[in-house]
Amino acid sequence: MSKRRVFDIDFTPDTAAVPAGTAPENPAEKPAENRRGPMATAISENADALRARAEAEQNIRAENDRLAHEFVRLKKLGLVVDRIPLGKIRMDKLIRDRSDKRDPELDELKESIKSVGLSNPIRVEERGDGTYELIQGYRRMQAYFSLLSDTGDNSYAAIPAGLVAKGDSLQDLYRRMVDENLVRRDISFAEMAQLALRYAEDTQTGAETTEDAVNDLYASAGRQKRIYIRHFAQVLKAVGEDLKFPEAIPRALGLELKKRLEADAMNAQVLRDALARVQPSTEEAELEVLRGFAEGKRKNAPRTPAAPRQGVAKTTLRCTVPAGTVRCQARDGKIEMAMDHDFSVIDQRRLEGAIAAFFEALEDED
Repeated sequence: MSKRRVFDIDFTPDTAAVPAGTAPENPAEKPAENRRGPMATAISENADALRARAEAEQNIRAENDRLAHEFVRLKKLGLVVDRIPLGKIRMDKLIRDRSDKRDPELDELKESIKSVGLSNPIRVEERGDGTYELIQGYRRMQAYFSLLSDTGDNSYAAIPAGLVAKGDSLQDLYRRMVDENLVRRDISFAEMAQLALRYAEDTQTGAETTEDAVNDLYASAGRQKRIYIRHFAQVLKAVGEDLKFPEAIPRALGLELKKRLEADAMNAQVLRDALARVQPSTEEAELEVLRGFAEGKRKNAPRTPAAPRQGVAKTTLRCTVPAGTVRCQARDGKIEMAMDHDFSVIDQRRLEGAIAAFFEALEDED
């Protein structure tokens, strides 16, 4: 029988490994992370990552919200600029103070655009159908159309435009256009008066009289200037359709014309007949007739009473239909109907049928 060996095992802590006066480390007091397993560590790290991601996303949303508000603010100021195709810009919401006659300064503007580009973008308002409405920049638009036609260069097929946020009233949009034009040196009293007359006729503006229109449109102008505009408006109401170059009338002559027309109700017919007889083809020739009338020269007066002039407005009315308010003017040989509606999108056959029904109703004595 073999002998058993007995080994003595000493479980006494190695006092040499522990500094004197230091208690042995208690496992129960160790930090939790030193006791966690790999799964717990992974879960904790994933939670930390999710918290960091959520915080980053929150910061991004806050920044996007700030940028969106800043974009809207800049847009309302017209400082957001984009290049917009000419074909997407409409020019029928606001009546312009510019006539469609040849603009002698358009060539100068075109040369400037060709040389240095368009330094002052036009301003447009977004529409719901993907197009835009011109608010400011009629001459700049005309220059781009002309340059595109003259050169065929597609760089003129789109124009820099400041985007104006929707929501401004029609009166505010008119004021923006007018305030920009008031700084122009070449704008005439006749052009300003013509705009006031058309503004008063627009059923959407709320202006009932020419005086209301002048006060709305030219609120930033001085009192005396508004008086001059009203005087020119009276001249245009009396003989405007017979004038070919009303924008050439100087201020002093316009005031004299207003006095002569007010002095006698027949003087308007006298002036119209004088213009019809001379038929001036230049600005200076027309001004000569106007000066003669203002000075009281009777050589241009008719010797026999003239027949009523064709085209004089006989009836002006407004009526409400399901599609909106219609402004109507009935004249000798002419009738006009205007409302805020795009009739160009209506099928031609429907338009023809509506016109035929209209005149059939007029001829029906029953």
